[in-house]
Amino acid sequence: MTASFRGKLAIEMAVKVARHLEPANEPSQQHVVPDELRDFLARLRLLQSVPFAYLVPDSELLPPESIRFFYLDREWTDALVQGALSVGTVSTADRAQLEAVYPKVRDEVDEEERRVRLPLGEPPLTGAAGTVTGILLRSRAVSGWPALHVRGYRAEPATRDDENLSEDHPDRLKLLRMERLAPAVLLVLFDGVPEVVHIEEPRSGIQFGVHLTPTGQPNQFKATTAPRNSHTAEKIPGAEIDVPFRPDAPGVVHVARLAEDLRTTGGTNLGATVDSAGFAVEMLRFPYRQVFGNPRAAPGSFSDVFHPIMALSSLRDRYMSVLNP
Repeated sequence: MTASFRGKLAIEMAVKVARHLEPANEPSQQHVVPDELRDFLARLRLLQSVPFAYLVPDSELLPPESIRFFYLDREWTDALVQGALSVGTVSTADRAQLEAVYPKVRDEVDEEERRVRLPLGEPPLTGAAGTVTGILLRSRAVSGWPALHVRGYRAEPATRDDENLSEDHPDRLKLLRMERLAPAVLLVLFDGVPEVVHIEEPRSGIQFGVHLTPTGQPNQFKATTAPRNSHTAEKIPGAEIDVPFRPDAPGVVHVARLAEDLRTTGGTNLGATVDSAGFAVEMLRFPYRQVFGNPRAAPGSFSDVFHPIMALSSLRDRYMSVLNP
């Protein structure tokens, strides 16, 4: 049996189906602001389409391998929305009408803001928009692991950083935005103020790596690895090997030398030669997790947390040199 539909009939059927299938996350009440405009204003509030130079005026404020925590100024983002809306006001009557409906507009944008990044099947939060906090991370980890995991918690998980709470857990903050602004720069916005933030490598596949220890110099690290018993995969207590690198090739591991160092270390049970399987066991690493925040520690002064890396006078001189070359 073959069925055929005329174009008009197909359109009518699609319209009927659309009327009966209301999206699960879409409210049924009428809105003052059209859907497309409401979505645009909500994304604008979350700093989408805002030039990066407005977020980080100088590269020295976000040096390589650094992270910055911040609050989002609601007055600034509200002014941004009002500026976008003012484009359509021509006369005094237009401006008066906009001022009259703006409280309703703001409420609708508050609601839409929490729908921009809403997991499937999860009901959106309701009510007035709360405090928005965020992080800016500039690191090789962002470019090396595009699927980096970021989680914020209102309260530290019961089992400290070993626990991964589900997306709908009340102590886990919703992510309003998580986006790479550049290959090595990640922006994350939280719906609330986190007490603890976890940044973790994605748990997919098998990973290999070494341990990096700061040397005291900026962005300088010493690479080491802890040898394992190749039969049990358990680490050998107290043993540590410096990772050798090839001459005139920074960052390139001298695999043959490293394999020999592992073989000659007592307790590895690698035998006379190191095959690929044994070497893989030695270099296996679980996904690394960085935890920010220690609520159990005694609170310190603000100066212990914030260390300016560039004096205001230097920043002013730099800007003046650009304005008055």
